Amino acid sequence: MRRSGGGGRAAYARGGLRVAPTESADLSVADLHPALGDPALTSMNFLNEVSERYPAAVSLAAGRPYEEFFDVAAVHRHLDTFHRHLVDELGHAPEQARRLLLQYGRTKGIVHHLIARNLAVDEGITVDPEAVVVTVGCQEAMFLVLRALRADPADVLLAVAPTYVGLTGAARLVDLPVWPVAGGPSGVDLADLRAQARRARASGRRPRACYVLPDFANPSGVSMNVPDRQRLLALAAEEDLLLLEDNPYGLFPVEDGPRPPTLKALDTDRRVVYLGSFAKTVLPGARVGYVVADQRVAGSDGRVGPLADQLAMIKSMVTVNTSPIAQAVIGGRLLEHGCSLVPANTRERAAYARNLRHLVAGLARRFPDRPDRPAVVRWTVPAGGFFVVVTVPFAVDDALLDTSARDYGVLWTPMAHFYDDTAPVCALRLSVSAVTPEQIDLGLDRLAALITDELLRGRS
Repeated sequence: MRRSGGGGRAAYARGGLRVAPTESADLSVADLHPALGDPALTSMNFLNEVSERYPAAVSLAAGRPYEEFFDVAAVHRHLDTFHRHLVDELGHAPEQARRLLLQYGRTKGIVHHLIARNLAVDEGITVDPEAVVVTVGCQEAMFLVLRALRADPADVLLAVAPTYVGLTGAARLVDLPVWPVAGGPSGVDLADLRAQARRARASGRRPRACYVLPDFANPSGVSMNVPDRQRLLALAAEEDLLLLEDNPYGLFPVEDGPRPPTLKALDTDRRVVYLGSFAKTVLPGARVGYVVADQRVAGSDGRVGPLADQLAMIKSMVTVNTSPIAQAVIGGRLLEHGCSLVPANTRERAAYARNLRHLVAGLARRFPDRPDRPAVVRWTVPAGGFFVVVTVPFAVDDALLDTSARDYGVLWTPMAHFYDDTAPVCALRLSVSAVTPEQIDLGLDRLAALITDELLRGRS
């Protein structure tokens, strides 16, 4: 802390001592937690600031849900539906129901039983509601789990690269190093996961868990097939690892048909901590997520309870509880659809599938294959979700994004934000979730102009 001198002003008495007055209590970032200067924590702020500086730019960057179907009236209806559920189905007296909605609430949440039903209906996951902690968005769920797992300076977290930056930032705040694991077309390189776990142990570290997004991952868009999911679970058992499964996009495949089972649905020995969010499937403004943590924890008194109990203890010191009103809105939406979010998201899923097809086709039109030379611009074709990754033959960084927004009028996300090092990355992420097909066309026209100019500059 830097304190200014007294500047000639008289000293004053405090507790019988003469204390020199100060002009300010300004701080240096060096006086604060070291994570506050880390790129993982500044990444989201930077992307938001670019968007605010260039509001006229077409944004193919934000992974926000589609806004066309937002309905303020529905919020009130969901709240009323949940209130009736408290009185008519759970038998609460009116004053008790009012208290549950408007007073400080239960730390684990008041819609945990509905979340358990939703998981059973939509994902085939059977879980005790007491193993569920309702959180302030999935971001808090991540933080609680990482805070609980980080027990020793030797602990490390493994994470499939490229990695969602919110996970990396949360790990920084609890002083838990993140070790990258190779991803690839199958979602995770199992041989590299084993190698990284063993390398960590050989260096005196203790790998606690591996963070994965098996369905339409952010940012890569890659999904894991069922055999690889089963092999991942087997490897986790062999290496004594937990798996942190994050699943915000699983309800949004492009094609009809059965969805692959989640890791948690395949989990037979409580290896998986399941992270969920209603931001994409119900309402982002509610800021409601959850964590399923049914791992058994033996306390110092010999009692055994779910890991969820320990996470709730941490939560009580962080956010006390998740807004009961926000939970009621989510609970009402679940109740109105028989606790299934599949039919509740029919329109949204159709919009995302339409946009994803439109964007991929638009890239193919603007960068067609040429038999006389290899393609210099390539892109992924995900089976669902929000994101497409475009690979180019030049480094993509924040400076180029600023140029793109200012001079070309299009926003996207540098893939460098999702890697935990400073090596140049020649790729960018496009999001289809918050735009119309017309905006996609305009944004791709502008992106194609940027890429063409960068290619010409590289040849000059």
